[in-house]
Amino acid sequence: MALLDIRMPVLDGLSALRAIVEDPHLDQTRVVMVTTFELDEYVFEALRSGAAGFVLKDAEPAELLRAIRVVAAGESLLSPTVTRRVIDAFARRPAVHTPDLSGLTAREREVMGLVGHGLSNDEIAERLFISPATARTHVSRVMVKLGARDRAQLAVLANQAGMVTPS
Repeated sequence: MALLDIRMPVLDGLSALRAIVEDPHLDQTRVVMVTTFELDEYVFEALRSGAAGFVLKDAEPAELLRAIRVVAAGESLLSPTVTRRVIDAFARRPAVHTPDLSGLTAREREVMGLVGHGLSNDEIAERLFISPATARTHVSRVMVKLGARDRAQLAVLANQAGMVTPS
């Protein structure tokens, strides 16, 4: 687990992230980016480079702690404003690739759509009247079936599949 600031002296956070991702000895290291700069270019580059989380420095301490715990548990987390910006940006772009959802059950599609809207496993569980463990299982199965490396990529795929409507 690593927390990286986008702007750091000597080596910026995005370069450090890329170095971590490329090092086979660090393949289990999950990274949360922390920054005061909520610029689209930083968010997208961090996600493309393999960040599992993106939190703004003005977040409450409890939100930062939650992000660390979620990412350490193998999931991904974006600050709500970042999630909305990612969804809006991808919704404005023409779909480059529409994922094949034919192997998903109706429930898995429903869960995928909720991930695309930025809901956590607990929020999905509450919305669908299932346990958080069941929500986590559905998310994991969808990720495996679609080959998504993390929750952020699954949210992008949900957008590309037309499951997310822009605000």
